[in-house]
Amino acid sequence: MTTAIKHREGSVSPELAAANIPDAIKKIYAHRGVQRLDEISLPLNQLLSPAALLGAQEAAEMLADAIEFQASVVIVGDFDADGATSCALAVSLLKQMGLEEVYYLVPNRFEYGYGLTPEIVGIAAQYQPDVLVTVDNGIASIDGVSAARQLGMSVIITDHHLPGEVLPEADIIVNPNQPGCRFPSKALAGVGVMFYVLTALRAELRSRGWFESMNIEIPNLADSLDLVALGTVADVVPLDKNNRTLVAAGIARMRAGRARPGIEALFEVAGRDIRSVTSTDLGFVAGPRINAAGRLDDMSVGIECLLAESTVAARSFAAQLNDYNKERRNIEGTMQAEALALVESGEFAVRDQDFAVTLYRDDWHQGVVGILASRIKERFHRPTIIFAEAGDEELKGSGRSIPGVHLRDVLDRVATQNPGLVTKFGGHAMAAGLSLAKVKLAEFREAFNQAVADELHGVTPNQEYLTDGCLSHAELSPSLAEALASGGPWGQGFEPPSFDGTFAIDDMRVVGEKHLKFRLATDAGVIDAIAFNADVDTWLQERPAAMTCVYKPSINDFRGERRLQLQLDVIWPLITT
Repeated sequence: MTTAIKHREGSVSPELAAANIPDAIKKIYAHRGVQRLDEISLPLNQLLSPAALLGAQEAAEMLADAIEFQASVVIVGDFDADGATSCALAVSLLKQMGLEEVYYLVPNRFEYGYGLTPEIVGIAAQYQPDVLVTVDNGIASIDGVSAARQLGMSVIITDHHLPGEVLPEADIIVNPNQPGCRFPSKALAGVGVMFYVLTALRAELRSRGWFESMNIEIPNLADSLDLVALGTVADVVPLDKNNRTLVAAGIARMRAGRARPGIEALFEVAGRDIRSVTSTDLGFVAGPRINAAGRLDDMSVGIECLLAESTVAARSFAAQLNDYNKERRNIEGTMQAEALALVESGEFAVRDQDFAVTLYRDDWHQGVVGILASRIKERFHRPTIIFAEAGDEELKGSGRSIPGVHLRDVLDRVATQNPGLVTKFGGHAMAAGLSLAKVKLAEFREAFNQAVADELHGVTPNQEYLTDGCLSHAELSPSLAEALASGGPWGQGFEPPSFDGTFAIDDMRVVGEKHLKFRLATDAGVIDAIAFNADVDTWLQERPAAMTCVYKPSINDFRGERRLQLQLDVIWPLITT
């Protein structure tokens, strides 16, 4: 595998050129296809209408009936941050709109696996629900929906995952990716889909005169955009304009001190100031702490944190989530070391001619394999699937992909060409999950590698670092870093700006055992920089005089002093002889 730095391209339009924003920011927007100022202006009144979202109005009418007649509703969520925020959003707003009997369930991944299974339906039946609503799952739950309907439940599926060839026979399906849906944005997260359903529900109840007749204050849906922003970013869905509008509004509420207690507590326990929150913080600070509950134990802790109405209660749940996250990190570190040993030799060794990576150990934690797949994918730049024991001689795998390889489509090809090999699968372009019999692991590894090779037309993928070019020494300033922080929100499909350059190393030291702190010499003076999780031993041994790097400008706020600091994503030593 070879590595290379490639610069993003795009010409600055006349409209952008005339705008009163830094030149560097203009180029960054142009590199992301922005031509008009209204593409970066994100007012809520420009959100897409729920009217185009197939099934949203029908779902609103069924839920409005449930509220009017005080039916019982059960929400069935998913065990990740998108599922948790979707669930909290549905429960809180349905209650605000006047529904008294609303409950939620989240399948324990270790007992029941993903989605609306017949077993979960059996548990939901204990609440005697009239209506069962899925959030962030359900589009593949053929048997679960059938079981619910047989028990007399009405079923509303709200989901965003790609559907299979057969849809479940639910009463109503709301999913922008279902056949026949003309909603312009196919990138909604699960929490975004539920937000649109609840938007339609509020409109339906207003048209019926419900709020006025019951003397209920009409909910301000903007108050819930902190949840929508968190779930959207944490699920790494593409940030098209509609999603960026949702996220920007949610972040604005957080920065204004109007986040719900649970989200404030998540930042507090992480030692971060929510008043300066960015989309990156949602993905790397709050999201992992909520996800840790679903990975290691019970996602209900994360949901209760988000539903907490008092600071005291929220802090208690957030502390528990923080402990889960620490445990998750420890488990992940051990598994990563074991995975790197596996790829060196033996049946799972990665060869130069391999197009994909498949790894398995019988003692790996099922809840952490997705994170491990991301780490291995990043290291080897190949689509990666990590398997763990699921019981009954079955394995569950979690996969992550690279640009140019649609992982769910690849798994579909594997399943089609090898009948009976894969028990079930689902997901997106960049992330997917599957199950298979343990005895078929070797067969799957070969079939998966071949399917990826076909997808890449037999060309081994090279590691490319895509950047926005080089910054001048004059542009390396705190003001640009602040402009970048406020110029997003950045994320999947609207990538955070990054740059490349070569710098002389004035000083280098280790901080926190595995991070490297640098002082880099430039014509404009010395700049601080940090490389997290670096190969400390190699760098200390070589002591290079200079480096080439891919970096992001950031602000280091230490004891009230705000200074420019480069966050080094990738570093290469330049050794002079």
